[in-house]
Amino acid sequence: MSQHVFGEHSKNFDGQYALILGASSGFGEATALELARSGFNIIGVHMDRKAGMAHVEEITKKITDLGRKAHFINMNAADAEKRADAITQMKAFAQGKIHVLLHSIAFGALKPFIDEDPKAVLTKAQFDMTLDVMANSLVYWTQDLVAAGLLADGGRIFAMTSAGSSRVWKSYGAVSAAKCALESYCRQLALELAPRRITANAILAGVTDTPALRKIPGNDTMIETAKSRNPFGRLTTPEDVAKAISAFALPHFDFMTGNVLHIDGGENVVD
Repeated sequence: MSQHVFGEHSKNFDGQYALILGASSGFGEATALELARSGFNIIGVHMDRKAGMAHVEEITKKITDLGRKAHFINMNAADAEKRADAITQMKAFAQGKIHVLLHSIAFGALKPFIDEDPKAVLTKAQFDMTLDVMANSLVYWTQDLVAAGLLADGGRIFAMTSAGSSRVWKSYGAVSAAKCALESYCRQLALELAPRRITANAILAGVTDTPALRKIPGNDTMIETAKSRNPFGRLTTPEDVAKAISAFALPHFDFMTGNVLHIDGGENVVD
């Protein structure tokens, strides 16, 4: 599908970059590879320990084997100083050429608000960290990219939200709040970036078996429930989302902004 969708349009992205925040697994990894197939050079921001670097090298090799450039930075995407350093690096080769920004950072505290054990509940520091990493960082990266002249006019911003923005799940409260904020930030960015013809949309995927999902308590139940309710009878995959993002990067979608786009096989419309 993606090759057919892009075909003649891939020339639109020659020399353009996609910046993926959270590029070493899940939606970020799949989107990095799909956009590379579609003509983009890839800048990947990720946070991995030594054990995970072999997989990062595999991803970069796949991108370069496609004839695209791959520039991966191992850092905490929510660290202001490290973000400034990364922006400086990008200025050397991507000035005005970042056409796609994907925020796919899944790192937050999974604890209840209330518990009989006071030590088991969310602390203020954990709540603040979750909101900062999973939501606020989208705004900070966008501000810095625009200020540095790195984000191309006519570009696309995508942020991964989830059904948890409107549904509850034990221990998901802080992440749910972050997803609500993330959707709100996309709406605000859509308004403020419209004069630059830059769109901003949240992507709501169906339940997807990713490393991030496996960290949520009760994930096995979530997976089985999703399989039973999804009209397609299967889970959403990272590749489903990646193909949609690659299509939405086309010029055809330059008037679609401020939305929460469901890529879920109809999962979230079924009771």
